[in-house]
Amino acid sequence: MVFVILTVQLYTTIRMNVEQFKHILPTLPSQPGIYKYYHNEQLVYVGKAKNIKKRVNSYFAKTFTSYKTLALVKSITNIEFTITTTEQDALFLENSLIKEFQPKYNINLKDDKTYPWLVIKKEPFPRLFLTRKKINDGSEYIGPFTSIYYVRELLSFIKYQIPIRTCKLNLSAKEIAKQKYKPCLQYQLGNCKAPCANKQTEADYNNDLQQIRDIVKGNTQPVMQAYKAAMQESVANLAFEKAEIIKKKIEHLQQYTTKSGVVNFNIKNADIFTIQKEDDQAVVNYMIIQNGNIVNTHNENLHLQLDETPAEILQTVIPYLKKIFNSTNTELYLPFDLDFAIENCTITIPKVGDKKKLIELSEKNAAYQLQEMQKVKRLHLTNVLDTTQLLSDLQVDLQLTEMPTHIECFDNSNFQGSNAVSAMVCFINGTASKENYRHYNVKTVQGINDFATMKEVVYRRYKRLLDEQKPLPQLVIIDGGKGQLSAAYESVVELNLQGKLTLIGIAKNIEEIFFVGDSDSIKLPYNGNSLTLMRTIRDEVHRFGITHHRNKRSKAAFTSDLDDIKGIGEATKTMLLKHFKSVQKIKTANPTELEKIIGLAKAKILAEAFNIK
Repeated sequence: MVFVILTVQLYTTIRMNVEQFKHILPTLPSQPGIYKYYHNEQLVYVGKAKNIKKRVNSYFAKTFTSYKTLALVKSITNIEFTITTTEQDALFLENSLIKEFQPKYNINLKDDKTYPWLVIKKEPFPRLFLTRKKINDGSEYIGPFTSIYYVRELLSFIKYQIPIRTCKLNLSAKEIAKQKYKPCLQYQLGNCKAPCANKQTEADYNNDLQQIRDIVKGNTQPVMQAYKAAMQESVANLAFEKAEIIKKKIEHLQQYTTKSGVVNFNIKNADIFTIQKEDDQAVVNYMIIQNGNIVNTHNENLHLQLDETPAEILQTVIPYLKKIFNSTNTELYLPFDLDFAIENCTITIPKVGDKKKLIELSEKNAAYQLQEMQKVKRLHLTNVLDTTQLLSDLQVDLQLTEMPTHIECFDNSNFQGSNAVSAMVCFINGTASKENYRHYNVKTVQGINDFATMKEVVYRRYKRLLDEQKPLPQLVIIDGGKGQLSAAYESVVELNLQGKLTLIGIAKNIEEIFFVGDSDSIKLPYNGNSLTLMRTIRDEVHRFGITHHRNKRSKAAFTSDLDDIKGIGEATKTMLLKHFKSVQKIKTANPTELEKIIGLAKAKILAEAFNIK
């Protein structure tokens, strides 16, 4: 591929206006290629064109139909272009530059690092397993797939249909010849043919692997024919039990083929792309057909930076998705034609029949996904508006000097005077900020003392924020009445934070609000926005604290007299408790019985610790 590269420095002034560009735009070449827009030295947009001059001039028209396009044009301080030999080269170069530089105004396409693959490991008698990391180790990678659930279901189906090994043994010819391996439980269960014990030849194993490749790629007909031949052979040899097993495999394969999405065996191999677009969001649906089966589907969700047409979007996305999903299909079914050809591909625009039905199915999936994206977008905007109003109401009801965009709430928890813990939850802009949640194991308080506990944890929390120079909340809620509130306020005073945050208490049951120093409480409308928000936060700190407390109690419940005996580890404790069921029975056990379970040395340690004779 040969590129003729020409670079034109237009202007470097940030405030360059459209009129100044128009004097130089006529000098651009009327040839295919790509153009690059820069803001100062930063690449902000890459585009392709059949005619660079015509395409770039279209950005500087008198009337702009898109605010985003206007924003792009105003930001341009420099233009570069590259002439290419063909339109296909322009498409290829555009994709490469977008992937490398990810310009601000181009469609941002994700990479394939998170997609699952099936790998056939490069080794004697290769294993088949799931991976998300594709490495250059000579192994065969099949995929990627869009659904981890589908891949696991596929592996489960293959395990039942085709027994291949799952162990990590070195099955080189030299190691197998040593006859040091024995068939394992998987062989007894029929999940492996035991190549380790030389019960399966490498040729037979490779034949099974080829059947797996065919199934994964939707080419089930050769596998079905091989099964039917094997069943007939078993019947001829009067091996009816074996024939019945093969018959069930055929039935399962037929069910799998139906479930995987049979289209039409006359269609063979094709890639289907459709697009649905609304405002600044678009969805491209991609369906891969192999041997008449839909073997993979994917929705590419796009957030558009400019007002690209559906055709322009597909021209960018199709080469990207074909590369990501390793598709070698050369026939494309599209809802409309493209300005640019796709390399080594024939474009078909179905009007009727099964191919048209596939386009409609793809469009239906894209439309549904776009509808879901729009719902999320509307819900987000609604939540932002609702939250702002909610926090504004709370500010008015509590007479706060500023909107409480950062709220924290504390709660204590203990059980019969033991395992005292406290919890703190944090809400930012009315939403739980779980990364800022904290648990506190009480350090300085003995027994049940809610007031002292509250004072300790409030002090520790805001001493830490001050030391780390992190922002303080506007509102701190104490789950409790006047006593807990007063104790928390003592820590506020010690840290000299009076006036820097508002501290309130919310009493249980009757939902009264207390301020520091006020003798009377405030009672807000029970179903009002403010009290509902505070109740939500209070309930969340309850949940968070109780979960931690329950876990701590559970951990304490599993401690025993065995924990303090030196020389008795976790494995030994497990064996003892599994056999004797309780520590009390261990203490009264016969030394001979102990010796049988854990050995002479550890039995002596235990006998000495528990004075067992």
